[in-house]
Amino acid sequence: MLYWFLKWIALGPVLRLVFRPKAFGVDNVPEVGPAILASNHLSYADWLFMPLTLNRRVTFVAKAEYFTTPGIKGWFQKKFFTGAGQVPIDRSGANAAEGAMKSAMRILGQGELFGIYPEGTRSHDGRLYRGKTGVARLALESGAPVVPCAVVGTDVVAPNGKVYGTWTRPVVRFGKPLDFSRYAGMENDRYILRSITDEIMYEIMRLSGQEYVDLYAAKAKELDKEAKEKAKQAAAAHRSEADARDGSGTDRADRDGASPDRTGDGPEQKAS
Repeated sequence: MLYWFLKWIALGPVLRLVFRPKAFGVDNVPEVGPAILASNHLSYADWLFMPLTLNRRVTFVAKAEYFTTPGIKGWFQKKFFTGAGQVPIDRSGANAAEGAMKSAMRILGQGELFGIYPEGTRSHDGRLYRGKTGVARLALESGAPVVPCAVVGTDVVAPNGKVYGTWTRPVVRFGKPLDFSRYAGMENDRYILRSITDEIMYEIMRLSGQEYVDLYAAKAKELDKEAKEKAKQAAAAHRSEADARDGSGTDRADRDGASPDRTGDGPEQKAS
């Protein structure tokens, strides 16, 4: 109930009025039955604008911590994320990935739409990164079609690392459903999983127009952070060297300026 209240009364109308998001290919999303909506991930606002363009509910998994924080703040946080279409990762599994899979299978088993970001995290530079194979495994185990999706412009509205962005009209594009039933029973074949994932990511790239990088987003962030740190250290070292050169030059100038007095050849001594 809270989901529909937020979508149609409290939050949705405000987002539509202010940002006027555009949607293309909405007819590609099944009107009934389970489906996996696999999207790129540019901003934390993606999960707001993509479901806003559909009449059906879209559910994502979120960290369990969002639902277990104690106190009044935790209660409001739990209510908001639940109402916004988020469910906690099922922690009965051996790890977070297995827990997310269990939660997703339960949602799809109820005939609902499940949203997933195959990159696993937000892109830090606007490029599209290599997808993780969990989306392929989910497609094979559930038998649900995969609808590739691209959200564009949310990194302008809500850029990473910043409190405020600038106004633009977000665009949401849905591609034609992808059927992987031909691979049924092969969910444990890592080559099949990689092939399916790459096919999904290609469709997302085609819809979003992003540059594709065959590297996991988390690794790319790590490398970028290391490169920035090395550049910072190199700049600091360069400044230190420049300061040292300037200091030695000043010392030489001071010595040169004082040398006539030390040798007795100064103007006053010559005059005497």
